[in-house]
Amino acid sequence: MAVKRWLWGCAVLFAGTVACVGLALLVVNLSLDKQGLSLGPLGRRVGLVEITGEIDDAQDVVDQLDRMRRDSSVRSVVVRLDSPGGGVAASQEIYDAVRKVRDGGKHVVVSMGSVAASGAYYVACAADSIVSNPGTLTGSIGVIMSFPNTEELFRKVGVRFDVVKTGKFKDIGSFSRPMTDDEKELLQGVLSNVYEQFVNAISDGRNMDREDILPYADGRIFSGDQALEYGFVDRLGDLSDAIDLAAEMGGIEGRPTIVRKERRRVSVLDFFEEKLNLVPGMRETGPRLEYRLR
Repeated sequence: MAVKRWLWGCAVLFAGTVACVGLALLVVNLSLDKQGLSLGPLGRRVGLVEITGEIDDAQDVVDQLDRMRRDSSVRSVVVRLDSPGGGVAASQEIYDAVRKVRDGGKHVVVSMGSVAASGAYYVACAADSIVSNPGTLTGSIGVIMSFPNTEELFRKVGVRFDVVKTGKFKDIGSFSRPMTDDEKELLQGVLSNVYEQFVNAISDGRNMDREDILPYADGRIFSGDQALEYGFVDRLGDLSDAIDLAAEMGGIEGRPTIVRKERRRVSVLDFFEEKLNLVPGMRETGPRLEYRLR
């Protein structure tokens, strides 16, 4: 009995010692990390944030970037883009979140997958460096807003809409009638303003002159190889190359440890809308401005 108690005591003492040493190493590593130093794998961490599919709700990605920014063990961040873009506001929120990571003292590298166009390219411009595959589909710099016109269909089935409104623009974009010239002019003014925001974001993030951007900012798409030629990306490479670059920028020697924060759970509706594209726009309450590849 005495021997068993002695063995249990030794086991508890050993476990406690290991836990204390591990905690001490963690505290020391985090302290060194703040001074730009490192201690083992805990000092060789590169964060990876993945943005796939349409950019609709930015909150999950913004939260991930914020956690990367506050995690002192993460030395730099890679944002993997495989997206045709999406909502203007959502793209701008992610852009701002990436800038905050950089303002917090960490480097951000964007890795472009199969497609990184429109709003996805907007996000990319917030990074320190953009790495694209030669065949990546990118560009599509512009803004779009679309409205269905079902007037002829309603006429055939005998449906008519009577509208009471307080101003001539209150039912702008109504799907039961054609758009007026005044409405088109008003919306064009809004789109032009948001378009200028896009061009300014590219100019600021890429340090490019507007004169070098505007010839390609007419909605056209181009390959990653062409984007490098035009100055819209920094180098060609895959995700592994982007991770290596981020590690180098973060002062990491050796192979970095990749850190992924929790990803958004995909619902059945997400699956049908984003993967099968059977019910696009079902969750939307109305038309929206989009930085999106059509």
